[in-house]
Amino acid sequence: MDLTLEQSWDLLRGAERAVLCTTNARGAIDAVPVCFAVVGTRVATPVERVKPKRTTALARRRNLERAAAATLLTDHWDAKDWARLWWVRARLLWRAPSEVGAEFHESCQAALRAKYSQYEGAQFVDVLVFDVTEIVGWSGSDAAAPGSDTAPPGESQSGGSDPLM
Repeated sequence: MDLTLEQSWDLLRGAERAVLCTTNARGAIDAVPVCFAVVGTRVATPVERVKPKRTTALARRRNLERAAAATLLTDHWDAKDWARLWWVRARLLWRAPSEVGAEFHESCQAALRAKYSQYEGAQFVDVLVFDVTEIVGWSGSDAAAPGSDTAPPGESQSGGSDPLM
C-alpha cells in the first residue's frame, strides 16, 4: 500500500540507516550505506573518522559536486512476515556548505550526535546536506504503516510540523 506523505516522513525520521545513491563520472549509480538525520525537511549525512575508511575524500562528495541529485532509500525487511515490509525513497538535491549556512550545519551535527551515540563528542570532517525534493513510501500492509495501532515498535514516530507534510 502507498504510504501518505506524513507516514513516509515518519519512517524516514525513525530509520536507523539508509542507502545513499549518487551518480559517478561514468553515469553509473554508486550506492553506499549511510547514517543520516532529518533536520526539518532536509537530510544530513556525515563524513567522519568514527568508522574506519581509507580517506575522507569520499567519492559521494565528488559525485555530488558533478551532479547534485541523489536518492536515499531506507527500508524494513521481515523475511517471515511480509506484511511488516516497508520502504521509503527520498529524492534529494545536495546543497553546498555555502548554501546551507554555519548555524544550520551545526544543527545537523547536533541531530546526528543525538541520533547516534557513537557520534557523541566526535568531530565531523563534513556534513552533506540535502533538500528533499520528493518522498514516497510503500508498506506491505496497514499494520506496517506508522500511526497504525499495530506498527512495529520504533517505527511509528511523531509527525511534527514539516511544511512538506
